[in-house]
Amino acid sequence: MAVETEAAAAADLALSDANINWHRLDKTRFHVIGAILFTAQSGLLHPTAVVKTRMQVTGGGLLHLHGFSVFKTILRNDGIPGVFRGFGTSAVGSLPGRVLALTSLEVSKDMMLKSTEGFNISEATRLAMANGAAGMLSSIVSSAYYVPLDVICQRLMVQGLPGMTTYNGPFDVIEKMLKTEGLHGLYRGFGITLVTQSPASALWWGAYAVAQHVIWRSLGYGNDAKEKPSPLELVTVQASAGTIAGACSSIITTPIDTIKTRLQVMDNYGVGRPSVMKTTKLLLEEDGWRGFYRGFGPRSLNMSLWGTSMIVTYELIKRLSVKRMAE
Repeated sequence: MAVETEAAAAADLALSDANINWHRLDKTRFHVIGAILFTAQSGLLHPTAVVKTRMQVTGGGLLHLHGFSVFKTILRNDGIPGVFRGFGTSAVGSLPGRVLALTSLEVSKDMMLKSTEGFNISEATRLAMANGAAGMLSSIVSSAYYVPLDVICQRLMVQGLPGMTTYNGPFDVIEKMLKTEGLHGLYRGFGITLVTQSPASALWWGAYAVAQHVIWRSLGYGNDAKEKPSPLELVTVQASAGTIAGACSSIITTPIDTIKTRLQVMDNYGVGRPSVMKTTKLLLEEDGWRGFYRGFGPRSLNMSLWGTSMIVTYELIKRLSVKRMAE
């Protein structure tokens, strides 16, 4: 029994840099560093989000163009500012949401890991359960904040396309939507986001935990590991696990994302207030089942790049935020 305990302790020590829990973090440093690095990451990936959103919305002659062709069209018509439409609003507006999301993610994951310590289940299953539950809870908590922000940013991204309203910045979006649709307009797609995004978040974080666990074990960092992984190994394993999780998630969530995006940005369909069923029916009429995978290329690229860069950034933030020994 003592040997098994020592082996488990050695394994925890060896992978301590890869699994940094909430109680080991300096919370202020965690959120400040996180705000800076995640804003930079979002800026790098924002053009793929603009391309994806424009492909999913009818109009502008972009319906059957490939992602790179859409990107070139935006550059030709609007220049560099065109592929960064909505970024300022997204970057500033996301700061409070990130605090909500990161705190709820880490606290709930820590609680789940502690509550499942005595369960007779494998370590991979335990990690998947804890990360999946944390991802779902974090998504639920942050959706109430992010859905209106998402609606505003996407409206800014698609303005200029035929039939789309033109706005003078994010506050103009809010004012016009409140006048025409009330608060309900800013929460378009909230239900479908909550129902689909939360399981998708659970899937992403669960897949990430399992992928990382399996990769570490395949590299020899099992129960008898005594050496810490190198910084290069840490980044490589976490990036690989993030890529796998992002690929799994994009395949499953793209059809729902297409419906949600159209629901949030289209002003009307000539048949009353937009709904999930009306949006789905119109999409089927326009392009058949393939319409549900509009923007899959840039979305898949976005989610793979996002998954890889997000988790590497996130794990770096955690390593930089570990409490010093004197604390």
